[in-house]
Parts: sequence; C-alpha cells; structure tokens
Amino acid sequence: MERVPMTKHGAEALREELKYLKTTKRSQIVEAISTARAHGDLSENAEYHAAKEDQSFNEGRIKQIEDSLARAHIIDPTTIDAEKVVFGATVELIDMDSGTEVTYQIVGVDEADLEQGKISITSPIARALIGREEGDMAVVQAPGGEREYEIQSIRYA
Repeated sequence: MERVPMTKHGAEALREELKYLKTTKRSQIVEAISTARAHGDLSENAEYHAAKEDQSFNEGRIKQIEDSLARAHIIDPTTIDAEKVVFGATVELIDMDSGTEVTYQIVGVDEADLEQGKISITSPIARALIGREEGDMAVVQAPGGEREYEIQSIRYA
C-alpha cells in the first residue's frame, strides 16, 4: 500500500466530507429512494433510478475518501523548517513571461484546488519547484509550453 502525502488541513477536510456523506447525504438518499418507491412501478420510475445513481456515486466517493485517508501520510506544514521548497510549502512566484505574481501551496493529490492556490505535488509546477530556494528560477514544462518562474518567497504555514 503506497503512502500518499497529505496536509493536516486536507485530511481534516476529507474527514468532514466523509462524515457528511455517511450521515447527512446517505439519509437524504434513503429518503429519496423511499419516496420514489412509493410512486409505484420502479422499471419506469426516473426518480427512483436517479436516487439509486446518486446512491452509487455517494458510496463510491465514500470508498475513495476512506482509501485516501487509510494511505495518507499526514504532514503538518507548520512543523517544517526548511530553506528549500518541499511538500506543504507556500511559494510566491513571479511569472517571468507576464510579470504577474502567483502564490501556490504544494499539497496532496486529493486536496489540490487551483482556485484556492493549492497545487498537487504531482503537477508540473510543483515538480519544477521541489528542491529549489528563494531567488531560484524554475522552468515548468506545462501543456501550453515552457513557463519560467522566479521564487520570491517560501513559507510553511
């Protein structure tokens, strides 16, 4: 069983989602199935089929989260004291092509969310940043072509 890195915050968020799916969401689905069954013939009952499909997706997500948490190697970024970029780092970068400043935190695959500035450890940007220090240049092989970033700061929060 391969261990997967995950931040403490990411693990807590997955536990909260798991709790919601197992309690609230399951109850809602059971109620929807019960209501749909009361309408009669199940073979042509769209509400029943939709509720059963929702149940299938919910149970699949529960299994996925449980697997991720079971394999998780939970890391608290606030306990890291490093000069270089490692898992959990929040890195401020300057895009050398556009001159814009961007900030990313390197997190586990299950907690990545680009809109929140969280990038997966397996992403091209994270792979290019790992092991670098402030002031270093990182060349990223992105799908849209090569991008160059300068590391402005590294922090662990």
